[in-house]
Amino acid sequence: MAQLRVALAQVNTTVGDLEANADLVSEWVRLAARRGAHLVAFPEMTLTGYPAEDLVLRRSFAAASRDAVDRLARRLADEGSGELAVIVGYLGTSRAPTPRLGRPAGEPQNAAAVLWRGEVVARYAKHHLPNYGVFDEFRYFVPGYDFPVFRLHGVDVGLTICEDLWQDGGPVAVARAAGVNLLVCVNGSPYERGKTFQRDELSARRAREAGAALVYVNLVGGQDELVFDGGSLAVDAAGRLLARAEQFTETLLTVDLDLPTGAAALAAGRAAGEGTSVDAGDGTAMTVTRLPLASEPVPAFDAEAPVVAHRLDSAAELYRAVVTGTRDYVRKNGFTSVVLGLSGGIDSALVAAIAVDALGAEQVHTVAMPSIHSSTGSVDDAAELARRTGVTHTVIPIQPVVDSFHRALTATGGLAGLAAENLQARVRGTLLMALSNAHGQLVLTTGNKSELATGFSTLYGDSAGGFAPIKDVPKTLVWELARWRNAEADRQGETPPIPEEIIVKPPSAELAPGQLDSDRLPDYSTLDAVLDDYVERDQGRTELITAGHSPETVERVIRLVDLAEYKRRQNPPGPKVTSKAFGRDRRLPITSRWREHPTRPSTVEPPTSEPPPASSPTVRSPTAESLTAE
Repeated sequence: MAQLRVALAQVNTTVGDLEANADLVSEWVRLAARRGAHLVAFPEMTLTGYPAEDLVLRRSFAAASRDAVDRLARRLADEGSGELAVIVGYLGTSRAPTPRLGRPAGEPQNAAAVLWRGEVVARYAKHHLPNYGVFDEFRYFVPGYDFPVFRLHGVDVGLTICEDLWQDGGPVAVARAAGVNLLVCVNGSPYERGKTFQRDELSARRAREAGAALVYVNLVGGQDELVFDGGSLAVDAAGRLLARAEQFTETLLTVDLDLPTGAAALAAGRAAGEGTSVDAGDGTAMTVTRLPLASEPVPAFDAEAPVVAHRLDSAAELYRAVVTGTRDYVRKNGFTSVVLGLSGGIDSALVAAIAVDALGAEQVHTVAMPSIHSSTGSVDDAAELARRTGVTHTVIPIQPVVDSFHRALTATGGLAGLAAENLQARVRGTLLMALSNAHGQLVLTTGNKSELATGFSTLYGDSAGGFAPIKDVPKTLVWELARWRNAEADRQGETPPIPEEIIVKPPSAELAPGQLDSDRLPDYSTLDAVLDDYVERDQGRTELITAGHSPETVERVIRLVDLAEYKRRQNPPGPKVTSKAFGRDRRLPITSRWREHPTRPSTVEPPTSEPPPASSPTVRSPTAESLTAE
């Protein structure tokens, strides 16, 4: 048996900032060295940031990445860390002498490098490329077919990258055939509700399949609409959890492993030798390459007690996700402060609390913009929230501006009904954007996923802004998060940020006398249940009704969702926290005559040339709006 101290560097990188990311690696390698680590692993594409999207198609960017990893290897040795094996993700290129899968040599690869004594001694390219949900890796990369095994202090170590664990066969199967003692998986696995438990089970299962201990290191932080939650971990060859890092924070997780040595298995012929082509069990073969770095085990040392971080509960995890996504979007895009409309409603209240937790109260500016339809209670509730959180709060009555618009439009017949309601929202949006321009503040919008799904918003009004912290949070979860945040404040002996009056009041846009959301939408618990099945699970009309939803509600919700696609395309980005977020996950055409008809089973696809039935709703004009929201 051989001992090995492994460090997992759960870091927050920035896409495209190769120099800063290299500095980050250097800093955490020095920390790992001080802790006595023998091996330190960094997440997927650490040097370039992940995902770099179409940047990876630029040859200049690929060349800069290759140069950066070579320079980093030399730098680490010069800084005295050459004897510490470092695994770091970067953008590589195919070195295959002949094209693979119809793609030429030199194509981009999602790769990991092993740095040792000033050199890149091994490279591994991701074998399984995801092409679903938010992932478009077949667009960018070609797969790798080499499986490098390096011996470090007597232990044979193999590499995998993220999706390689999620698919059967491939590198995990080859790892078993190669007789590796430790499998290192570097990841850029985005957060979504419930996914952390899937990762735990998956890591345990793959460790048992590989017959090796497995360490899993994940990114942390926000990148555009993606949030990475970390949650790095280590399991033994039986799949038992050994260590786990805290979520949503940069940290170095160290774990001491007691592992078999690789020499015995190879000598006994139980492991594939150098240059062996191994059936990967996924319709491909991978070639095992072997590299001895340090054959002798390290002298025995006293193992440290492992860290097993407490698992966050569902609400805490979700709240940390939206705070992380908001913080990093603001800071990584060069903003120092934000501004948002504070109506006295639950959505804007939650967004204000998120912004304060993400950036600090001194960087958050709220604006109440009452009209003649705004209740005194809502104005007072907004002011009370501002007092509790310590944000800078301004009240700008909008009725004079609204009246001036009405006067200007008198010659055209004036505005009434929905048009008059939407005008109020657009005046508010204009004022917020003006403040943004004047003070350099990023406008946060306050719409939730239920509103986004049903079109319950005003284009160029409440949907106008730079970032939408709760755009992937259904309305029912908005209330849950508000209550959780207040309870958390109570637990810490602090004043709850959101007044109870805001949480318990019936939701209303307050754009017309006596208006309530329930006048135009189903009850939110009913609505969100249908949306969950229709949006998240892609169920059609027949399936929705079979699942127990009211046919009338199904018809109503489907129509609202389908006709609001053009609005969703014009909304700002926001953190993806569910299994299917609008935008990156769910991509539907704006111009479409397909409808879920009562007589057509949802499993039957119509011919593309089929005209819509006469009873079909007409295609919505891009200037029409049926609903408004807070």
